[in-house]
Amino acid sequence: MADGQSRIGRPQKLQSHRDLDVYRRAFATAMRIFRLSKKFPKDEMYSLTDQIRRSSRSVNANLSEAWRKRRYEAAFVSKLSDAETEAGETQTWLEFAVSCGYLDHHAGVELNATYEEIIRMIVAMINHPGQWTIGRR
Repeated sequence: MADGQSRIGRPQKLQSHRDLDVYRRAFATAMRIFRLSKKFPKDEMYSLTDQIRRSSRSVNANLSEAWRKRRYEAAFVSKLSDAETEAGETQTWLEFAVSCGYLDHHAGVELNATYEEIIRMIVAMINHPGQWTIGRR
């Protein structure tokens, strides 16, 4: 393609997991959640605050692990599935944060939409693992 990307957005010259658009987007979103969650009540520190931070960061951890396991398609897809699951879990915690009044409704909707896009990107990778794996073809 003219812009140097494949059909599903894979740059031609990836050097690390940090080069993945999905990784960068998930990282920025996890950092936004971290900043926003600083305003959550102290009595939520070891429940909602901890959970939403953990699951949002876990998306990136699983993407990183998937990148390192891309020699083995099944392991690669498994870690991507874990990343998708953590993104979905983060959406649930966002819903609780909005419902409890800890997070503005508009911010919750925006973050949820971002995670929908992150999930779409992960699913695209799951559905086309051969474009990402480096094992024998």
